Amino acid sequence: MPFDGFFTRAMVSELSDTLRDGRIGKIHQPYKNEIVMVVRAERKNYKLLISAHPSYARIQLTTDTFDNPTDPPMFCMILRKHLEGAIIEKIEQFEMDRIIMIRLKGRDELGDISYKTLVIEIMGRHSNIILINEEQDTIIDSIKHIPSALNSYRSILPGTKYIFPPAQNKKNPLNVTEEDVLRALDFNTGKLDKQLVENFSGVSPVLAKEIVYHSGLANRETLPKTFIDFMDRMNQHDYQPTITVSNKEDFYLFPLTAPKGEAKSYSSLSELLDRFYFGKADRDRVKQQAHDLERLMKNEKEKNEVKLGKLERTLKEAENADQHQLLGELLTANMHLVKKGMQVISVPNYYDENYGEVTIPLDSRKTPSENAQAFFTKYQKAKNAVQVVKEQIEKTKDEIEYFDRLLQQISSASPRDLEEIREELEEEGYLRSRQKSKQRKKANVKPSIEAYQASDGTEIYVGKNNKQNDYLTNKLAARDEIWLHTKDIPGSHVVIRSKEPTDETIMEAAMLAAYFSKAKNSASVPVDFTKIRHVKKPSGAKPGFVIYDNQQTVYVTPNQDRVRGMLQN
Repeated sequence: MPFDGFFTRAMVSELSDTLRDGRIGKIHQPYKNEIVMVVRAERKNYKLLISAHPSYARIQLTTDTFDNPTDPPMFCMILRKHLEGAIIEKIEQFEMDRIIMIRLKGRDELGDISYKTLVIEIMGRHSNIILINEEQDTIIDSIKHIPSALNSYRSILPGTKYIFPPAQNKKNPLNVTEEDVLRALDFNTGKLDKQLVENFSGVSPVLAKEIVYHSGLANRETLPKTFIDFMDRMNQHDYQPTITVSNKEDFYLFPLTAPKGEAKSYSSLSELLDRFYFGKADRDRVKQQAHDLERLMKNEKEKNEVKLGKLERTLKEAENADQHQLLGELLTANMHLVKKGMQVISVPNYYDENYGEVTIPLDSRKTPSENAQAFFTKYQKAKNAVQVVKEQIEKTKDEIEYFDRLLQQISSASPRDLEEIREELEEEGYLRSRQKSKQRKKANVKPSIEAYQASDGTEIYVGKNNKQNDYLTNKLAARDEIWLHTKDIPGSHVVIRSKEPTDETIMEAAMLAAYFSKAKNSASVPVDFTKIRHVKKPSGAKPGFVIYDNQQTVYVTPNQDRVRGMLQN
């Protein structure tokens, strides 16, 4: 991962410059593997995010907002007990590993000075956050407990002695010479970037590929010199935090040239990480929590698609009702020619200008009049079925569209939005109602609408699910405010809190509507806008469904950076 030993080293430097001597205030654990601390330093509050997420482990300052649980987890309570009010004395890196130690000075229950160390191990799925009592060198608690049955080298449990992860016996790249680099590499075996990773601590595949790329032919003369040049750059803290977008997004301390792509630089590592991980961890959490909901929605959508196919075939057959009437009339007119026991008869078609013959199938067990009556009965049933089937087709199409909207909403939902979607499915009868939902419904909790700000300061609200869409459009917004939605594409309701917004504000709001829609990754997305007074919810319609008129259409391309910049914390 790009968060290697060198990135860790740079982040430690950034955090030390900002947070050293700061006092820890509030501590929250919004999600299972993440801690957020508010640190007061230099008369300013900073939010320190520490994550042990299997895919997005990191430490950084953040401006993002988080939904905290009503009941804090046990690890959060322990951190509050030991660290609230403590002073950050030192932030340092262990050798060149992705291990960060925050040394804290506080007071114990008796008021005596005590020292604790918060260890953050950024190691992919093995990442952890561990609180250590310095005097006893034992673990107070950790965000993940690792018993000896899972790790024979070291266990991470309260009361056990803290042991660093096993040493990898790699060279420190900041202290080597060109000769050391030459001795460490075998140019005959190739794969020089992998050799750099295997021999030098703190070097990630991203950095190794960049070094090899810059060395040109990557021979005995160029590669050692390029390696040392990069290390000099690291020693001088010559950083330019950059995200490079090619086939995928990568970030590092400076622009990457090995992957050809678009590069964007940021003023700090924390700002870069806020942008890079914007929504990623939330979407991952939602994906895990919403697995059962997504499966339910896809199953319901597929069932309705199968039902629609059957209904359309039934309609096609029903629309042939006139043929049954024709056969009944022709059979009645030629009743004298029909004998009981016949299975088929050919008669002239009086409705055909050329008097062509029509072959009529008969039931040999019925009398001629019973056969004629059977055709009239089929005609009447088919005629009556047409209207019923058409109504069923419309209802089935509405169901398919409804689940299509819900699937789109899950793709951009936060964990809080997901809970509202689950409640909606319970209210609509697709899920069994839970006690928690009954209590929430009784409390009549209003949906929380996400707010954005246009360039001129105008507020723009975005509904992220049907509950929010209904509340925003039908209750919160004023009649002459501007409402937006992607044209014929599932997406969010967006409202500009202004009766006469500027053209620029309309385009920014349209960009939000396109971003929070099924066309999020498309270009030139059509977005309709009109006044709230022209938006109506039909009686009996599904949640989130509206009809509108007097609209105008603009075309926009979603931009994640602009969306993030407009979000109000």
